[in-house]
Amino acid sequence: MRWTEQLLILSFLAVGVLQTATFGANVTHDHRALVIDGRRRVLISGSIHYPRSTPDMWADLIQKSKDGGLDVIETYVFWDLHEPVRNQYDFEGRNDLVKFIKLVGEAGLYAHLRIGPYVCAEWNYGGFPLWLHFIPGIKFRTDNEPFKVEMQRFTAKIVDLMKQEKLYASQGGPIILSQIENEYGNIDSAFGSAGKRYINWAASMATSLDTGVPWVMCQQADAPDPMIDTCNGFYCDQYTPASANRPKMWTENWTGWFLVFGGAVPYRPVEDIAFAVARFFQRGGTFQNYYMYHGGTNFGRSTGGPFIATSYDYDAPIDEYGFLRQPKWGHLKDVHKAIKLCEQAMVATDPTISSLGSNLEASVYKTGSGLCAAFLANIDTQSDATVNFNGNSYQLPPWSVSILPDCKNVVLNTAKINSATTIPKFVRQSSSNAIDASGGFLAGWSWFNEPVGISSSNAVTKPGLLEQINTTADESDYLWYSLSTNVQVDEPFLKDGSQTVLHVESLGHALHAYVNGKLAGSGKGNSNNAKVSIDVPITLIPGKNKIDLLSLTVGLQNYGAFYDEKGAGITGPVKLVGVNNGSTVDLSSQQWTYQVCKFTGLKGEELGLSNGGSSAWVSGATLPKEQPLIWYKTTFDAPSGTNPVALDFTGMGKGEAFVNGQSIGRYWPTYIASSSGCTDSCNYKGSYSSNKCLKNCGKPSQQLYHVPRSWLQPSGNTLVLFEETGGDPTQLSFATREIGSLCSHISESHPQHVETWRSSRKRGSRPGPALSLECPLTNQVISSIEFASFGTPSGSCGSFSHGSCNSTQALSIVQKACVGSKSCRMDVSIDMFGDPCIGVTKSLAVEAACT
Repeated sequence: MRWTEQLLILSFLAVGVLQTATFGANVTHDHRALVIDGRRRVLISGSIHYPRSTPDMWADLIQKSKDGGLDVIETYVFWDLHEPVRNQYDFEGRNDLVKFIKLVGEAGLYAHLRIGPYVCAEWNYGGFPLWLHFIPGIKFRTDNEPFKVEMQRFTAKIVDLMKQEKLYASQGGPIILSQIENEYGNIDSAFGSAGKRYINWAASMATSLDTGVPWVMCQQADAPDPMIDTCNGFYCDQYTPASANRPKMWTENWTGWFLVFGGAVPYRPVEDIAFAVARFFQRGGTFQNYYMYHGGTNFGRSTGGPFIATSYDYDAPIDEYGFLRQPKWGHLKDVHKAIKLCEQAMVATDPTISSLGSNLEASVYKTGSGLCAAFLANIDTQSDATVNFNGNSYQLPPWSVSILPDCKNVVLNTAKINSATTIPKFVRQSSSNAIDASGGFLAGWSWFNEPVGISSSNAVTKPGLLEQINTTADESDYLWYSLSTNVQVDEPFLKDGSQTVLHVESLGHALHAYVNGKLAGSGKGNSNNAKVSIDVPITLIPGKNKIDLLSLTVGLQNYGAFYDEKGAGITGPVKLVGVNNGSTVDLSSQQWTYQVCKFTGLKGEELGLSNGGSSAWVSGATLPKEQPLIWYKTTFDAPSGTNPVALDFTGMGKGEAFVNGQSIGRYWPTYIASSSGCTDSCNYKGSYSSNKCLKNCGKPSQQLYHVPRSWLQPSGNTLVLFEETGGDPTQLSFATREIGSLCSHISESHPQHVETWRSSRKRGSRPGPALSLECPLTNQVISSIEFASFGTPSGSCGSFSHGSCNSTQALSIVQKACVGSKSCRMDVSIDMFGDPCIGVTKSLAVEAACT
């Protein structure tokens, strides 16, 4: 390489460092890319939602994102958190948006602030505060003056807050993009011409706030100038912006899917995500964002849906507990590096796209100055292909893209993973209250029996059944519907001994029916149909009978046209039906009684039991178990060490849990996923959908719940549970999130590692593939090699096996190279391991343990 070429590369590297360490004062765009301080940029982004983790986690999550090759952190802004009461704002703790954005900037990353203020996000009520619902004449997300006044006021509040802290790039801060509205194009047809007027107003309102950075509207094909319309989905390579002067941007590349109570756990193979990312950049994209890069946890009652689970892990590159999900994080990091090697050519020109055969495609970025980068794609789902390109032959696995930063040499193929794999595990911990090996709580419990029916003196009686959200304003998941009815001896329900059935219909999401103080039956909806209908056999007595129906929500609707009008609760009919004689009494319009105090749900909520205080707690020699409507309290010491903590809810039914007064969320381990639809391994080849790759069938949708370390003190922590259906709290146990095995499996056909690309170019050499291992935690070293095979090994991490071809030296060579070191690297070659089977493509598989 000539000295001038080396100088050019070094200059480009220096500019790249400056671009990620300082912030431009001017952000614009043209048809190719965002332009920051006059330079077009290829940008990799990832979503991290600040309230789905804790402030003590933020810096680490942001640094791991940067280490993974991200340039931008994207987050929604959650209106309901910041303005829980109109004109009363909260920007503290997990709601400290300013601190989060500043940490992004301090890490040398940019920020994309998706104000919305509608966010969807599987968040309760789509992120809108419930008080909006009660403004006279309001209609959400349309050309409605009361709504527009509130939306503009909150949007301006957030913009002003960012400006005060000088957080926009135009002020030297990290924010280079803002978003107004969110996926409105998916539903705008339902609003007709008023929807069109609304979206034009939203665009005009946002730009009038003068942030100095571009605004985007995702999934909005008719977004008016100067908005940039963007794509959301599993694939966006075919997306074309609505205007020729807008860059091709992807605001949500879904790395997995959300978990629902009653559902199996979705996941998305990294080979497919890598393929989707490479295809997007192959076909002219220059900005893409992972949704999610870290999903986190739905603490408290923040889940939407309804039926969204407390875990929002999303199969993201950084898992719910803050650990790197390998090989997803590492392989995508390699993809980012490979794409950035092409950046100079990509931003200089549009791609020239050509066919290399059936389901085969080449995209070339070539400039007059000699810069050249190419992407070769095989979109067939079955067969390998050999293609000729620029006079050279290339092997392309199915559903893969090869990236050639110099239009000649492959630096990465999306289907060939060079990154290591880690297997996380939960290690059960005993607590100071436990006296057995199971780690369960057995001592120090107190409890409070939640009364059935109306327990407050502030009660009203009204004819008919009230809609739940209008009644509770979502202050609680719970609402009692109580009725006293007299049954005469000569009524049909008693005189002939006929069995009576209580029939109840509800908009959802679950309900429990009590007759004369005893639980008679329950019902629940699901994520596809929240409505509940139950027929419960009951026994009535002569005279006064008391019917108490407990209706409950599991997160309010967060998506769809007019979702705020869906409603919840028991809307009827409520009927008594004689099984044998067919007699029916409709109770729906009778006089029902409701609590009207602030806590419209439970007595325990009114007493503030979640904080652990109150004189209402009782204790005794016998702990009541398997009993519905009961509060439990105990104390515990934090598990030792610094690893993330989870609480295992084995033995419990459904409810909500609080640690030191903070809600870790709803728990529901008794809602079991279907026993069908899962697969041990998922074929990444072919289009992905949210139900393509599922695991955990026939098991609880979620059994382990994140307890942030920052919420714990070394000893004397308080755990409070409200158990709704009945369980045994002595079976509870803590677990810590730890890393088990560390593995890698690399073949001779893999490209050289992307990390070696620039150095090998300088030397004029092309090294072969190499296997690298590195312990994930800073204080760990490789303590042992559990498996090593060079030849034809098979299986996956944790279950490797030797093939018929195997080098006898492999184990000793790997042990010598790795044991005692934090990391190690070995060439995957016969020069290193010998040749146990001539003429066969060999691979190296290694499983190690770190301590």
